[in-house]
Amino acid sequence: MSVLVSGSIAIDNVKTQKAEQENLLGGSASYAAIAASFFSPVGMVAVVGHDFPVEHLDLFKKRNINLEGVEFSSGETFRWAGEYMEDMNDRETLSVALNVLESWQPTVAESQKTATTVNLLANSHPLNQHSVLDQLGDGPGFTIADTMDLWIQISRHELENLLKRIDLLVLNDSEAKLMMDTSNVVAAGHRLREMGPKYVIIKKGEHGAMLFGEGEFFTCPAFPLHDVFDPTGAGDSFIGGVAGYLASLGKSSYQFSDLTSGIARGTILASFTCESFSTHSLNDLTKEGFEARLAAFRNYCTFA
Repeated sequence: MSVLVSGSIAIDNVKTQKAEQENLLGGSASYAAIAASFFSPVGMVAVVGHDFPVEHLDLFKKRNINLEGVEFSSGETFRWAGEYMEDMNDRETLSVALNVLESWQPTVAESQKTATTVNLLANSHPLNQHSVLDQLGDGPGFTIADTMDLWIQISRHELENLLKRIDLLVLNDSEAKLMMDTSNVVAAGHRLREMGPKYVIIKKGEHGAMLFGEGEFFTCPAFPLHDVFDPTGAGDSFIGGVAGYLASLGKSSYQFSDLTSGIARGTILASFTCESFSTHSLNDLTKEGFEARLAAFRNYCTFA
């Protein structure tokens, strides 16, 4: 059982109040695919340019990620640069160059179509997300879609149509409030479900995540970290972990309890992502290290 991750691959330059580094692996698909690969085989649908560093490509291969859906273009790779303030919730985008991503049309490889159990539409333009679904036809599996405020503002119609085609919507609390025009995040979660998806996850950053189902609700805290080094990609790692865990269950459909278990595991992977630049902590993460933190987290959340 495998996960198909479609979205962006980027080269990031990140500056925090402690350090800065250039030519980092970034992009929604990168984080999500690496996180999902802890639990399940993964395929990627994305685009990179001629300048994409070989070491990043080698990392994908090391994780046994199927790259047949990755287009290698003669242009330049999507690039993003940002700076985090002392409060890591505050971030300034310094520059964005869409480059090859601007005109990219996703193409799902035949080998990826037949293997997909969970289809993760990582954060990207809703039209590209629709395109991936169109190519998967009647067998897209359990479909998860992530989105952001930009698409809510400039592509709302396409996004609303997408909600009718997916099983799980993922977005953060400010985006949920923006889309539903409310200051109440709980009300927003329930109303988003009414627009199509069976489940909705609202991410709350350092305050965890909430899951909405039909007559069901679950909330999960973030793993408590003494120090956050770089939160870039934490949300993508989170939902990649959820997708990978679901695929590992070997089911054709999922219960609410399956998603709650997936959220816990995605939360752990997101916490490791925050402890280094890019995917560096995920790259070095062992099964033993993951299980130890998951056990501690389970203990933190248990009460009589």
